Amino acid sequence: MTYLNAIRDAQHHLLETDPRVFIYGQDVGEFGGAFKATKHLAEQFPQRVLDAPISEDAMVGTAIGAAIEGMRPIIEMQFADFSTVGFNQIVNHAGAFFWRTDVPIPITIRLPSGGTSGAGPFHSQSLEAIYAHYPGLVVMTPATVEDAYSMLIEAVQINDPVLFCEHKYLYYHLKAERLPEHSLPAGRARVARPGRDLTVVTYSAMLHEVLEAAHELDSEGIQLEVIDLRTVKPIDTDTIIASVARTGRLLCVGESWPWGGVNAEVVSRVAAEGFHLLDAPPKRINAQDTPIPYHPDLWSVHRPTARSILMAARELLRI
Repeated sequence: MTYLNAIRDAQHHLLETDPRVFIYGQDVGEFGGAFKATKHLAEQFPQRVLDAPISEDAMVGTAIGAAIEGMRPIIEMQFADFSTVGFNQIVNHAGAFFWRTDVPIPITIRLPSGGTSGAGPFHSQSLEAIYAHYPGLVVMTPATVEDAYSMLIEAVQINDPVLFCEHKYLYYHLKAERLPEHSLPAGRARVARPGRDLTVVTYSAMLHEVLEAAHELDSEGIQLEVIDLRTVKPIDTDTIIASVARTGRLLCVGESWPWGGVNAEVVSRVAAEGFHLLDAPPKRINAQDTPIPYHPDLWSVHRPTARSILMAARELLRI
């Protein structure tokens, strides 16, 4: 079961079990979506997997209108980057509508996020911090096959608008034996790996870079405790603080740009609520503060990797 299969299976389950659910997006019908996340679903559920015009603004507006009338639409953006064309609809209408009218807007917007080799600056962005800035929105960042399945199902059941940031690199690179029978609820972080020496807070594809670094540090007698946020809005501060209380040190790792990002929010919360627990200044690693390069060699050093995480962890542990 791949990460992409899990997303497709979750949508099949939702269409099969809830008549209010429909899928709307560019080429999601007969073509099966840009990444084939809706492959065969239009055949199995006629008139409920609908091709949209090339207008992300219109797609989100249509979903909001349908949600007001009682539907639970899933919108597929071909790339997370393109969702900015519908930004006004997402943050000013979907996010704020309930607070104006007491009418919920249960829409789910799937954002194929993050970089892949050769994708370049217009198809590789991680926009989770942008959307997390706005009240009224839930922002999910599943890092495992199991979460890709269970969190998408939960997203559609939530009465708030959900930005579902699924990482494109994980589509085929990540596999699991089976789908989960039980899962943590949205808003709860997961201790992906217990440890005693350093807390590493991460999410999405960076989880796997961090776990690779943690495995290598085992041979040096260093144990990293790895926290997978799973949802960046809301953030599970309690799980983070509890981990820092055990280790005394904090490293945050994210693929997005550093300015005003999720890492900055985590560091701020720990500094404000757990400063007395820290034995060293908290540290963060992000992508370089430049547009995302096309060339695979440049891309490989633009984003955090297991190697750069190793270097940062060793430096933090020397303090």
